[in-house]
Amino acid sequence: MSATLLQSLEQAYAQLPPAAMQAGRLGEARRASLAAALADGLPGARAERWRHTSLRALERRAFSPLPATATVDPAVLAAIPAPRIVFVNGVFAPQLSQLKDLPEGVSLQPLSQALQQGDVREVEFLARRFDAADETFARLNAAFALDGLLLRVAAGVHCTQPVALVMLGAAAGGDHAVHLRHCVELGEDARLTFCEYQLAASPQAHLLNSFAHLHLRRGARLDHVRVQGEDAGATVMTRSDAVLGSEADYRRTDLELGAGLSRHELNVSLFGQHARVAAAGVLLADGRRHLDTRLNIDHVARDTACDLTWRGLGADRGRVVFHGGILIRAGADGTAAQLSNKNLLLSANAEIDTQPVLEIHADEVQAAHGATVGQLDDTALFYLRSRGLPESVARTLLTRAFCRVVLDGIADAGVRERTDGLLDARLPQVAA
Repeated sequence: MSATLLQSLEQAYAQLPPAAMQAGRLGEARRASLAAALADGLPGARAERWRHTSLRALERRAFSPLPATATVDPAVLAAIPAPRIVFVNGVFAPQLSQLKDLPEGVSLQPLSQALQQGDVREVEFLARRFDAADETFARLNAAFALDGLLLRVAAGVHCTQPVALVMLGAAAGGDHAVHLRHCVELGEDARLTFCEYQLAASPQAHLLNSFAHLHLRRGARLDHVRVQGEDAGATVMTRSDAVLGSEADYRRTDLELGAGLSRHELNVSLFGQHARVAAAGVLLADGRRHLDTRLNIDHVARDTACDLTWRGLGADRGRVVFHGGILIRAGADGTAAQLSNKNLLLSANAEIDTQPVLEIHADEVQAAHGATVGQLDDTALFYLRSRGLPESVARTLLTRAFCRVVLDGIADAGVRERTDGLLDARLPQVAA
């Protein structure tokens, strides 16, 4: 069981503002979540879903959950256009956010504002319970989260402007635990492009614990791009839970570039008939970074579909862990499920663990999955070098082509260009 980490949070719990902790009638639920986290502790080696990711170093650290003010250079946000909502060390930053000029039918506000207003219905998702013993970070989030994003798009509204959520980590005179809870809801036939950024404003070693609820009603479409580029000293725990109604279309791209330890759990439930999810990602672990991604796609209704395309890159002494789980329940006939996970080892000391899992309890389904781990093709590398390219440039070009299939799926041209630029800036350091 964890000692220092959880004890430090328990000791600081009483220092948090009582009015905020009780807001939304959540006081009892918060205390129960903290008690459950303390009782079960951090997941250990025997927890199946955590067996490739050790938390022993993290559990020996102490973090403060108190708000941490920090000065941030606005230039950090120069490439992220409005509308955007910004949090610095878990605190809403109105001076960096731009929430005006939203289309009619689109509501964007910080969670802290909704808690202050006292409308229980607005924040009822915060009362959700987490019963699994290894859901420690979800429980901590339920206990501590006082801010985050609330984004709602009314039925039939097509929001043509991408909306950005920016979570910045900045030096603040110590290590802080940052807990943010987000909710994105799309009404029937609504459309939205949503960009989520987890970035470093300055070197720091905080713990970011971010949890997003995503709800798509009938016929809604959400294009979701997430970029994780935190500092190498930071720890990032991210969870995304999406629920799709009938004919809903969820398209997602993840780019993992940073943090010393990063774990992302993506859970998608296809509850409505003809719902579809297309999720893709690039996982880049260099230095001594450890990146753990876990997909859980649950086909509940019939005639649903998932298309999962993920690429892993291991360089230096980095480690990539990938679990792609697809469950097709009884009665989910007509399901089409596809998973492809390909990985490149760019150094002899890197490590990649991949586990595709397909569980089928229905008839008349089309399902396939596959995973590979290899190195750059020597023939292609020789061909490029024979044309006069230096080896470092040739390796970068081949690695870029390997990732291209993922980023090409981003529909918005401006978002795709910015995401391409972030990856291109990192590849010469990794592939050379």
